[in-house]
Amino acid sequence: MTRPAATREELISRLSEAAEVEHNLMCVYLYAAFSLKDADDPTLTPVQAAAIRRWQGEIFTVAREEMLHLLLVSNLLMAVGGAAHFGRMNFPIPPGSLPADMQVRLSPFNRDTLQHFVWLERPDGVEEPMGNGFRPLQQYQRGAANDLKRLMPHAVDYPTVGVLYSQIDADLDSLASELGEDNLFIGGAAGQIDAGLAGLPGAVKVVCLKTAHQAVHSIVEQGEGARTDDATSHYARFRGMRAEYDALLAEDPGFVPAWPAANNPVMRRPPTPEGKVWIEADKAATVVDLGNALYAHMLRLLIQAFGRSGAEAERALLFDAAIQLMQAMTPVAEFATRLPARDADPSCNAGLSFATLRSLAPLPQGPAEWRMLTERLADLAASARLLASWDPRLATASQKLEGLSASFSAQTAAWLAQPTAPERPAAQPPSARPPPTPVLRDGVEMIEGEKLTLLFEGKRCIHARFCVTGLPQVFKANVEGPWIDPDAMAVEALVEVAHACPSGAIRYQRKDGVPDESPPAVNLMRVRENGPYAVHADIDLAGRGAMTRVTLCRCGASKNKPFCDGSHNDDGFAATGEPATQASDPLSLRGGPLSITPLPNGPLQVRGPLEMCAGTGRTIDRVTGVRLCRCGGSSTKPYCDNSHITNGFQAE
Repeated sequence: MTRPAATREELISRLSEAAEVEHNLMCVYLYAAFSLKDADDPTLTPVQAAAIRRWQGEIFTVAREEMLHLLLVSNLLMAVGGAAHFGRMNFPIPPGSLPADMQVRLSPFNRDTLQHFVWLERPDGVEEPMGNGFRPLQQYQRGAANDLKRLMPHAVDYPTVGVLYSQIDADLDSLASELGEDNLFIGGAAGQIDAGLAGLPGAVKVVCLKTAHQAVHSIVEQGEGARTDDATSHYARFRGMRAEYDALLAEDPGFVPAWPAANNPVMRRPPTPEGKVWIEADKAATVVDLGNALYAHMLRLLIQAFGRSGAEAERALLFDAAIQLMQAMTPVAEFATRLPARDADPSCNAGLSFATLRSLAPLPQGPAEWRMLTERLADLAASARLLASWDPRLATASQKLEGLSASFSAQTAAWLAQPTAPERPAAQPPSARPPPTPVLRDGVEMIEGEKLTLLFEGKRCIHARFCVTGLPQVFKANVEGPWIDPDAMAVEALVEVAHACPSGAIRYQRKDGVPDESPPAVNLMRVRENGPYAVHADIDLAGRGAMTRVTLCRCGASKNKPFCDGSHNDDGFAATGEPATQASDPLSLRGGPLSITPLPNGPLQVRGPLEMCAGTGRTIDRVTGVRLCRCGGSSTKPYCDNSHITNGFQAE
């Protein structure tokens, strides 16, 4: 490991490279998945077809998790004062952009490609060979040989992705010690993407050293695995595919699971053709062009959603549209791998090249932004419409794009018709006036601001500190008298911090005609280490009224049951926040009403769709009904094992 980052600029540079690594891996995994044959391919046996479907599902899962890692790195960047980073070099990655051994290229699914995936995700110290054909053509060493402290950031080498993140972990500790934790995390939570918006369990906002380390460790454990026998890690998933592939090859040496997609396809004649395939056939080039355009606009929408200071509805629209573009891109990319790249050579097919735009700078927010994004979606839908008759896959993509373009246009037209653009959060001028005096109603402090009423329910607060660290101008810690000033920051920034409050102690009622907080698209529950259940959903908690965020006691000691009151910190409650992963199928419905009923002297009875997550964000179970321990005594936590019957637990 090289020395820790000496400056914030150097840390941002290393995080930006980590973002590029995650982005590149996501693309190469998707490319391999797109190349796999269909289940009804006549060259496959039923056993081979079933294996291919499993492999494709596994690779898509890994690619989604690489997207999660990219989001987490972008949150880290924003937390330390940088910006979300979605830029990268076009494939094939030129020498020097990454360490020499880290060959990242677009290749169809085959035994060598799969072996290289295993190599890329291997834990540090684990011996795995590179895939045949993936050895670097050039050997070089990045960084200064004497490792001097330099003002300009410079690239460093690392043998595995895990070592890169170990370096970033050390960078965070070093700079937090040098600058002070509060001075390192100057970006705040506003504008970051979390699980409620992304629908990706594990997407956490970074506001302090603890949450920064949590994000880093989550990335490493989901990739390499916390242990080499972690069956859900990327390393273990690829090893499992390799073992099954080898068994099928032993039975049938002629087994070919994928189409002969090109290695490193490009869309124009390359000045250096070595290792690349120029897609010359008109039909293939037209399809790949559409797929690349969908990919590029997906990145544009993600960039506009990150760091956004507008209303939550805007961010949700942008992120949802990006996901729908990814869904429309998939059948286009699959069809491309079925088409010859060159008319004179049917042995080599095309494939999506994931070409990026020259500039991925965010568009200025405002009316021109919405018109540009809407116009581009209409262009994409019109192009797909012309190709829909070529193949059922393209017809599916066209239908998705037509619907997305229409709905996006209708929503943005409604916003553009408003007399003024949505307000952007900015700190209000300093004022000598004191914060308003709260009015107490049923245990809830109501603090009247100009554009919203802020609600604070102290009995539900678990001191996660998102408020006092995210908006210290509004939430004034350690002061005498009234301590919350809603008008010290623009309304959208305050709404962002309220949404980050896991306990629901902070809520709001808007006065400006903008809707209040809506339930998330995916019902999530996180199991906190030695602590409570944090639920984010459309919650009906035993008739207490509609809620979207709660933290529920699982130690059995809270004096404010069913809510957590921090008693687990005082009574030495110990329970892992990383339960074992249970086998579960994806839910057909991931959102909607979630009923939680505390059974008398018993567990929490949950009914409705729920994705249960570890504290690091790993999905541990998907359920439509479950009984959760709240006596603290179960040997199968977080599930109830009826220990409450014998340990004398009492609670309404």
